[in-house]
Amino acid sequence: MNLDTILNRLRDLSDPEAVLRKEKKFGVVANNAWGVYQKDLRELARQIPKDNQLAIDLFDTDIYEARVLCSKVFRPKDLTEELMEKWVVTFENWEICDSFSMALFARSPLAIPKALEWVNREPEFEKRAGFAIMAAYTMADKKADNEIFITFLNEIEKAVEDNRPYVKKAVNWALRNIGKRNQDLNALAIQRAHRILLVDHPAARWIANDAIKELEKEGVRMSDYPRAIYRPA
Repeated sequence: MNLDTILNRLRDLSDPEAVLRKEKKFGVVANNAWGVYQKDLRELARQIPKDNQLAIDLFDTDIYEARVLCSKVFRPKDLTEELMEKWVVTFENWEICDSFSMALFARSPLAIPKALEWVNREPEFEKRAGFAIMAAYTMADKKADNEIFITFLNEIEKAVEDNRPYVKKAVNWALRNIGKRNQDLNALAIQRAHRILLVDHPAARWIANDAIKELEKEGVRMSDYPRAIYRPA
C-alpha cells in the first residue's frame, strides 16, 4: 500500500463533524485533521506493512491522521534520536502523544533514556510523552528488571506538583502501571503513593489518591513480569 492509496483511504474515512466531536468529547484538538477515529486508524494500520520510509512520508504530509498512522507503521527497532526529537515537538494533544509513546517510542531501544530526558522538559506534551513511555514500558519490555521501574518512580515523585491535566494524568498512569507489573513493584508504588499524598499540592493529592484506590484494591490484576521470576515454571 503506497502513500497515495493510504491518503485516499483516509479521505474515504474522513468526517468533518468528527473533528468537532473528538474535540468536544475527548479534548483532541488537532490542526489539519480530517476526522478519522482511532478505531478506523487502527484497522487501516493493520493493513499496512511496516515500512519506515512510508511512515516518514505519512508524517511529512502534515495531515493529522497520517501522522498517527506513522506511529503504527514505523519499525520501533529502527527509531533514531533525531526522528524522536523531530516528532515529539509536534505533539498537539494527548491522542497523538500517546499513540507515538505506546506504539513506537516505548518499544524502541531509546525508550528509557528518552523517557528520563523528556519527563524533565517543560512543554506539556513532551513531558507527557516521557511519562507515557514509562507507562507503556511496563508492558513493552516484559523482561526488564525492577530497578528500571524504581528509577521511573523516582522521576514520578519529582513531577507530582505539575497541575497541567495531561501531565498529571500521565504521571498517575505511569505510577499505576508500575504498581501492576508485579507484587514487589506494587508494594513500592503504593509506598510512593502514600508519600506523594503528604505533598501539599492538589495535583499530588489527586495522583496519589487515584493510584492508591486502584493499587490497594483487592484482587488487583498483576502482569507478573518478568515471568521467569514471578511465575516460575
